[in-house]
Amino acid sequence: MEINSITLRQIKMDLLYPFTTSVGTEYDKDIILVEASASSGVSGWGESVSILEPIYNEETVQTNWHIMTDFLIPKLLAEPILHPDEVTDRFKGVRGNYNAKAALEGAIWDLYAKTKNISLAKAIGGVKDKIEVGVSVGIQDSAREMLKQIEGYLQEGYKRIKVKIKPGWDLNILKAIRREFPDIQLMADANCAYGPEDIDHLKALDDFKLMMIEQPFAHDDIIDHAKLQAALKTPICLDESIHSVEDARKAIELGSCKIINLKIGRVGGLTESKKIHDLCEKHQIPLWCGGMLEAGIGRAHNIAITSLSNFTLPGDTAPSAHYWKQDIIQPQVEMKDGYISVPEGPGIGYEPDLSRIQELTIKSKTFKN
Repeated sequence: MEINSITLRQIKMDLLYPFTTSVGTEYDKDIILVEASASSGVSGWGESVSILEPIYNEETVQTNWHIMTDFLIPKLLAEPILHPDEVTDRFKGVRGNYNAKAALEGAIWDLYAKTKNISLAKAIGGVKDKIEVGVSVGIQDSAREMLKQIEGYLQEGYKRIKVKIKPGWDLNILKAIRREFPDIQLMADANCAYGPEDIDHLKALDDFKLMMIEQPFAHDDIIDHAKLQAALKTPICLDESIHSVEDARKAIELGSCKIINLKIGRVGGLTESKKIHDLCEKHQIPLWCGGMLEAGIGRAHNIAITSLSNFTLPGDTAPSAHYWKQDIIQPQVEMKDGYISVPEGPGIGYEPDLSRIQELTIKSKTFKN
């Protein structure tokens, strides 16, 4: 599979509603799209999940552009690629920068699946024809507003509700939710807002019958999470702490979690995602796919990875209309009765809307072989 060119496009999209977590509020999203074109004229597409500020991880849109342009793309164009699994080895000389690597690797996977005339889900070993959908609810101005949003999402058919928490917005809001909705599938995401000194406080979360508590401690911690998991009945889910199959292995051996949230961008791509999936399946650690406010191309990759067998919990892959007035793909990602169908067409199964992408493009650059 010889790649003739790679085009980067930076676009800006306005979110329908502000999204607030313990680390800040997002009103819009700058996104780098990757288009990898073969000599046959077929193109594969990927999407970087980085944001403008290094508040979720150390990467940003600007650093992704730099790393892709000056280091990763020259490695990709150096010689033909027989299979997308080779991309990880190509990038070994560049440490970290997982989001940048994943965006490029995702485009290669889409291109590979299209050249084989199979869906991306099938290319990576997916077995499902539809996936369960959960939704993430950001921190609101009041408990009343939170309850109103949850009620609306339940009426839309979402299978699981995730709420963002932080010190001062945790016990009372969870108590209010459970009083109103005693039996829904509910989880709490802390985005690293707590520390080991809060273990006794977090023990109180056991009272709310949560599916899991996501990443309460530091973004790079697995030791203190093991101590917390030993003190709690509620499963701990790790997110920011897992960047590789090695991180997952260590967390499992230490007992740091009982569930893992897998984000393709956070672990460097689909190849590493598959390795983490297989390890977790072997050790009976359930997976679900987290969201990073992706546009349609990144959302399509999330649908594909969620089709693997050990993604047994509803993910954050909500339909396009949950985030955007108009997405950048056709058709839009849609949900029916709490499920999204896994596309059967070649590659990601959605067509990039080139006119919409052009309208949103801030800058672009093409690299030719």
